[in-house]
Amino acid sequence: MNIKQLSLWAAMASATLAGCAGMGGGSSLSLDGGKEVPPVSTAASGSGSITVGADMSVSGKITTTGLNGTVAHIHNGAAGANGPVIIPLTKSGDNDWLVPAGAKLTAEQYEIYKKGGLYVNVHTVANKGGEIRDQLRP
Repeated sequence: MNIKQLSLWAAMASATLAGCAGMGGGSSLSLDGGKEVPPVSTAASGSGSITVGADMSVSGKITTTGLNGTVAHIHNGAAGANGPVIIPLTKSGDNDWLVPAGAKLTAEQYEIYKKGGLYVNVHTVANKGGEIRDQLRP
């Protein structure tokens, strides 16, 4: 690699890192019944990632095991509290749930998200209020 190529590579890497710094946060999720309100005794679990961009766009996917989910949502609510649905997730397979394309938070929801006040959960017939849950972390 010559000096010109090295300089170009360094400039591209710097621009990429600067772009990442301007992005919103993403949450690696580990859903379980103990995080539900009230806690649910279940062997079911879930994992995935939800990303909120600086433009308040939301994307991501969760995968569940050990349950037959009926619906899944992103809710407004701090840890230990329940709250209203703000984004319904779309079932994309037996155990997979996707944030729908074009999902976006309002400015108020984005501020709540930055304070850790949003969560995702999966509901079942046996646990209509939610069987597994985890908070989104900015």
